[in-house]
Amino acid sequence: MHKTPEQWLEETAPTKKRGLFKLFLGYAPGVGKTYNMLSEGIRRHSRGENVVIGLVESHGRTAIEELAARLPTVPRKKIPYKGINFDEMDADAILQLHPEVVLVDELAHTNIEGSKHRKRYEDVMDLLNAEIDVISTMNVQHIESMTPIVGRITGVVVRETVPDWVLQRVDEIVLADLTPEALQARMKRGDIYPLERSDRALSNFFRPGNLIALRELALRQVGSVVDRSLETYLEKEHIKERTPINEKIGVCISSNPAAQYLIARAGRMAESIGAEFFVLYVDTGRDDEFPNRRTLEENLRFAENLGAQIVKVKGKKVAPEVAKIVLEKHITQVIFGRSALTGWRRFLYLSAIHEFLRDAPAVDVHIVTQVSK
Repeated sequence: MHKTPEQWLEETAPTKKRGLFKLFLGYAPGVGKTYNMLSEGIRRHSRGENVVIGLVESHGRTAIEELAARLPTVPRKKIPYKGINFDEMDADAILQLHPEVVLVDELAHTNIEGSKHRKRYEDVMDLLNAEIDVISTMNVQHIESMTPIVGRITGVVVRETVPDWVLQRVDEIVLADLTPEALQARMKRGDIYPLERSDRALSNFFRPGNLIALRELALRQVGSVVDRSLETYLEKEHIKERTPINEKIGVCISSNPAAQYLIARAGRMAESIGAEFFVLYVDTGRDDEFPNRRTLEENLRFAENLGAQIVKVKGKKVAPEVAKIVLEKHITQVIFGRSALTGWRRFLYLSAIHEFLRDAPAVDVHIVTQVSK
């Protein structure tokens, strides 16, 4: 049975004994995540710790293969699918071996059909529950809340993602960092991809603007995890700080797929100020038919994975119902999306905003431009 985020977090709650989870986070292939993970594994192995490789992807990089050869590796499990054998990490064999530390590359990987779990991060949770320390790697674009903005930055749709609640389980996060200029130099030398692929990569995903923006996202993510760690420490040590006003951020969504960008934006705003996060949906009956119903469900599931509190109400008009929710939930900031509207549609949109401001209590209102997919 597929477990909910709450069930996973409950199983790995700090009050229970479990393994430590360390993550090397990067912003692009080639910044050094796997190299750093292996280097730490070798250091800990040299100190006498029982360290094994659960799975490492070298992608043909000689330096990675040389490091990996210095540690014992648990053989991969072969899983047949449509007449072909696929290699996956053998989590059951690792559990039986029960090392002190296991290295697991590419946390966002989707397992082949027929595996115990659909995603590799679920295998990692099993290892942590068995009191095995896990060191893993991932790029920032695979964090679920980041996928809409990464798509806008790079034009690339990220298919494999890790829900944001998994990041709440990380005990230690390290940024595997490299300047965009140094990363491009590695690309030009053929250190990341074969030279015949390098020129295409440099003119697409590895453009300077993309790398700068992705690096900024990674830096912010690491900063937010560090902030949470500090808050946990202060609470554990009973150190009291001045508590700011309890902010509550609500974002209004529809069945438009572009709403995921609004949800991600609101989630980051809420996290940055320690606010409660609400996603508001008013059912006016327009989303009863497929495919609107399907995209609405995807938006709400996306919001749940970001830890949002979902508030759904029925009503004939959006503005007065949202105003009621804001009053009942004591929401202090509201986010509305704005598409590139013209003519009468623009007039109706502005009228709805004015209607909300008339009916709602004193709140801050943010209008965020959303680009339809």
